[in-house]
Amino acid sequence: MSDTRTREPGEVFGPRMTLFADMLSVGLATAAACLPLVTAPAALSTACAVLRGAREDRPVTAGRYLALLRRRLRSGDLVAGAVALAGALLFAADLALAGAGLPGAPLFAVAAAGIGGCAALVALRACARPESLDDWPAALRAAARDTARDVGGSGLVLLAVATAALCAWMLVPLAFLVPGPLALALTAVDVRCAASMLKEPVGKAGSPGG
Repeated sequence: MSDTRTREPGEVFGPRMTLFADMLSVGLATAAACLPLVTAPAALSTACAVLRGAREDRPVTAGRYLALLRRRLRSGDLVAGAVALAGALLFAADLALAGAGLPGAPLFAVAAAGIGGCAALVALRACARPESLDDWPAALRAAARDTARDVGGSGLVLLAVATAALCAWMLVPLAFLVPGPLALALTAVDVRCAASMLKEPVGKAGSPGG
């Protein structure tokens, strides 16, 4: 009597991760869309939106991804990409200066790495937020709150990024596939974070004296 499409306990998207092949095709499309660099935030955000749609049984295909991406490349998305690219270049320049042997360089390098890591974490979590489809400032504000409140989820995001970087380093062709699993990880973390936030008021209301 059990429905084969029913999600098992702990699963976010579908039974036994049946969207794996579609996730890889979306990852390839995302990698191609990221090549101009300034389109990277919109490309990753669109991948997260398409993968999130799997929970509502919407198709997870490269065709749907590209159709949604074409509607996404507005001036706001390109500005977000330009800001992200400028931040990455500034971070690289700061680390290069720190490695040049300037006074206080080790302490500066640690501080720059910490700030850059936090900024990258917030940016990645913003890409998974539904608000990123049409309002990047709102997505960034929500992602900053999620990063501070959901420390475990932030750790999972860092682990996903490290795993993606390791896979790309070990086998360069995998770099064209890692955006799919990375987007899936970001979306899963955001979905679980949203679910936990919804449960918080219920738990407080059910506490003694509530």
